Amino acid sequence: MSTPALLESSTLLERPGQRRSAVRGTAPRRGTALAPAVPRQALIADFLAIAALDPVVERLRAAPNPVRLTLGDTVVEHAADFEQVRTDEPGLLVDVVAEGDLGRHPFRTAYVAGEPVVAEDGRRFVIESAATLRAEPRISTVRLIMACRRAYVSAGDRVRILHHLDECGTGRLVECAAMAINAQDGVAAVLALAVEGLVAVDISRPILPETPVRRRALPYPDPFGF
Repeated sequence: MSTPALLESSTLLERPGQRRSAVRGTAPRRGTALAPAVPRQALIADFLAIAALDPVVERLRAAPNPVRLTLGDTVVEHAADFEQVRTDEPGLLVDVVAEGDLGRHPFRTAYVAGEPVVAEDGRRFVIESAATLRAEPRISTVRLIMACRRAYVSAGDRVRILHHLDECGTGRLVECAAMAINAQDGVAAVLALAVEGLVAVDISRPILPETPVRRRALPYPDPFGF
């Protein structure tokens, strides 16, 4: 999956963003400070960034065709916002829903209760909201990595980092950063390669010197068979 295309393509943001209108929030009680609601477009951007850095996500498609979803004895036809092709399961259908819209979603009860919703072809359906997409420490780690997406990585540093990972399998972030001898910030150079989809970094944990880094499968056929 091409990470730059995934993050910058307006196609992925256009249709899902038009599927649900915003819901006017309820006025907070006097003396109660409520966190501002997260706009749905911001949640979609978070979802795309997480998907780009998750090595089990091979492809992402926006606005797949409607499918029949089963919840208990009930069958509902529903068009999800996104479909992920993954390495760990047949596929995943995803709706990105703002907190104010959860009460109107047809599968809100299952979401709250944690009940599984499955399509007739076996694909799971899940709802991603601010509570799941902005859970810590993952969201902070994703933002730190994405902040390095424009870091310059010379050809020599690129080859040295990737060759080091070819030799050791999985390396610590501090060790991989030491391979970037031309970069002003070796860590940023490694994380920039993660944004490109060339290396995988564990986004479920904070960025630390011992953060594991490994090679990702090339998004295109390797002519040399490495």
